[in-house]
Amino acid sequence: MLASDLRIALFSGNYNYVRDGANQALNRLMGSALAAGAAVRVYSPTIATPAFPPTGDLVSVPSWSMPGGRGEYRLARGLPDAVRADLEAYRPNIVHVSAPDILGHRAVSWAHAQGIATIASLHTRFETYPRYYHLGFTEPLLVWAQKRFYNRVDQVMVPSQSMVTLLREWGVSSPIGVWSRGINHARFNPGRRDEAWRRALGIAEHEVAVGFLGRLVLEKGLGVFADVVAALKARGVPHKVLVIGDGPAREWFARRVPEAAFTGFQAGDDLGRAVAGMDIFFMPSVTETFGNVTTEAMAAGVPVVAARATGSVDLVVDGVTGFLVPPQDVSAYADAIQRLIEDPALRRAAGLASHERVRGYEWEEVNADMLKAYEALAHKA
Repeated sequence: MLASDLRIALFSGNYNYVRDGANQALNRLMGSALAAGAAVRVYSPTIATPAFPPTGDLVSVPSWSMPGGRGEYRLARGLPDAVRADLEAYRPNIVHVSAPDILGHRAVSWAHAQGIATIASLHTRFETYPRYYHLGFTEPLLVWAQKRFYNRVDQVMVPSQSMVTLLREWGVSSPIGVWSRGINHARFNPGRRDEAWRRALGIAEHEVAVGFLGRLVLEKGLGVFADVVAALKARGVPHKVLVIGDGPAREWFARRVPEAAFTGFQAGDDLGRAVAGMDIFFMPSVTETFGNVTTEAMAAGVPVVAARATGSVDLVVDGVTGFLVPPQDVSAYADAIQRLIEDPALRRAAGLASHERVRGYEWEEVNADMLKAYEALAHKA
């Protein structure tokens, strides 16, 4: 089967109403599918003022506001009759589900009944989230639920080899392939650095900026980040903190790192400039399946200090492009960052190595891998 024969039905819990790495990747993928001649129809919750325009035809799925203080996200209520009728009229030959939620399960059940091939992409380690909200006891249940979900589909696509290993450890027996991620190298590169922009934020040219990049939510490791900054301050290690991004935990984080420069949400070339303005990228999150922000920082020539966890272990070469640290080890994180701060030659060498390490990550190539997976599955069905 050719890509032009594909009729893709994508089911997403968040396709464009809140911007994040997962839906950015999905929109890029659907753009590649459309460019290859495939038909695309997306089913997702929607809101009146989404974060960005959707790629492809978007069908709104009824949803509830997410509880637990995360009302910016929506939880789809399944496949009501009107959405099911639209789906049947569309006649897809491949069903792609991007989250193990109610919508994803209903879509897989519908596809099974119709004899249509199913593929799931895994974007987020949902099972790690509860530990940041004092609900860590639910983690085994979430692992079991995800194992059940991914064993229902014909193919699972994950963004890194470390996630293949993790899913096998969970007991997922479905075939697993890798759909990696690309980088906009024109946007993320060392040439985007702007000393005047840094000075406007209160960061002098000689000062070392330790950066956070991403959505400001607790599950990104904000607590560990703040503890490490406090440890550096207690040691008398000179540094600045540069926070790029926004989110519901911004006020909480600002109280924990009151001396940080907050840029707020950045997009386009402004984001490229902000990322290149970091001197060290600190990534304590253990929720990543790949780490788009990590590759963006590396492409900008920034060394990385990250948790030795899924995603980061596939990207960061310990001792070469930065350092990998046991998760939650505040002292070890501070040691690694202090070493980079106090050794400019090491910092420059790690930054150059980071830039070279991710040079080959291209969206066209990684999305071609996913289109091939679509074609193979649709041909078998």
